[in-house]
Amino acid sequence: MIDSPENTCRLAKAYTSLRDVARQTIRPRALALSTYPTLPETSLERREQSLSAAAESRSETFLYLAYGSNLCNETFRGKRGIKPLSQINVQIPELRLTFDLPGIAYSEPCFANTDRRDPEKDLPSLSEKEASNDYHKNRWHKGLIGVVYEVTATDYAHIIATEGGGASYQDILIDCYPFENSDPARPVPVYPTTKPFKAHTLFAPAVPPGSQPPKEGGRIQRPDTSYAQASARYLKLITDGAAECRLPYEYQDYLNNLRPYTITSNKQQMGQFIFLSLWLPFIVLVFSLNGKFADEHGRTPPWLRILSESIFRACWRTYDGFFKPTFGDGERTVPAEGQDSREGQTPIEDLPRHLESDTSIDEKHSTVV
Repeated sequence: MIDSPENTCRLAKAYTSLRDVARQTIRPRALALSTYPTLPETSLERREQSLSAAAESRSETFLYLAYGSNLCNETFRGKRGIKPLSQINVQIPELRLTFDLPGIAYSEPCFANTDRRDPEKDLPSLSEKEASNDYHKNRWHKGLIGVVYEVTATDYAHIIATEGGGASYQDILIDCYPFENSDPARPVPVYPTTKPFKAHTLFAPAVPPGSQPPKEGGRIQRPDTSYAQASARYLKLITDGAAECRLPYEYQDYLNNLRPYTITSNKQQMGQFIFLSLWLPFIVLVFSLNGKFADEHGRTPPWLRILSESIFRACWRTYDGFFKPTFGDGERTVPAEGQDSREGQTPIEDLPRHLESDTSIDEKHSTVV
């Protein structure tokens, strides 16, 4: 073949096509469209009603803020059977996304949660931008992004019940700011300027060292609340939900770049099998009892909350005292022997594309948030 600019260009295109085909065999090019019907946007009248305590008390519906796995239709409208009446995408400057709610070691190390945020102090640092092998969950600095659903009182009680029956979370009202434009390609503002409205959300902040946990909504927490990584299964629910709800692409990029917990040794696999064989029956029992004894507001009786907390505390004590020293880390990915800490991590160019878009992430954005 003659070495010419035209032939070089053809070879480059052929290489690019083969590379794209190889990537597509590993990870789908586009997320599947949701089979659930599109919901109308929550009306301005209903949002303004939320600002009046008297008017809100007379309302027959609740405005509920979702930010974790409840973003995903498969979870929220499928498995949990919630039938929202309307929805709207929002930004919440007062809160930030965390993954500090303990789950089950070796399987679901942690779940999504929120914490209070100070917009003046929550600024990106140079070390975060330069680090290549850090955990990326702290790289977002524009407040929590989520979806407010309008649901019936019955469905809201069911949401409370499926989230632990009040054993882990507090029900709080928070200011939510709708986006000025529904186009997900628009950048997320640092300081939103739209008129806020109130929505309920489930809040379980970590307790500062030396402080007493709240009487309602208290929960167990790990010594280092930022240590654990969520499972790939759980992160996929969040990223799929963000795409289905057409949250800003900038935020979707951040979510897609989170690194999941991955088992990298045979010892960890053995530890996972023994740990789940020991504790999973008790955990399933707790969730079954939650569904059976939850009241009309979705809250479980005190004795069941104590039982649930006792089981999870015992679960983590056995992990800290025996399983982790014996079988290895069940909360955070440890590089396999002879592997660099950056190996095995999903590069940004192999991340799934945005919903209803044939343009890759690196084509839409020149930098990673």
